[in-house]
Amino acid sequence: MSQDRRQGLLEGLLEMFLLKGAFDWLENRFGFGRGCSCTGVIFGIIILCIALFLFCNIVTGTNFGKLY
Repeated sequence: MSQDRRQGLLEGLLEMFLLKGAFDWLENRFGFGRGCSCTGVIFGIIILCIALFLFCNIVTGTNFGKLY
């Protein structure tokens, strides 16, 4: 028997805290925190899209890797 594993509240909060920390570090290091340069804007948009994708994954509990 296989049961779907659902995350609890604390696990979701911890994942969002870690995502925020990683997002802030990446933004300051590579993204919009570098100023108004071309690479800062491009990497900032890429990092933002990835962070939004992961945030939606955490909030909804959907594993987009297993959709088929």
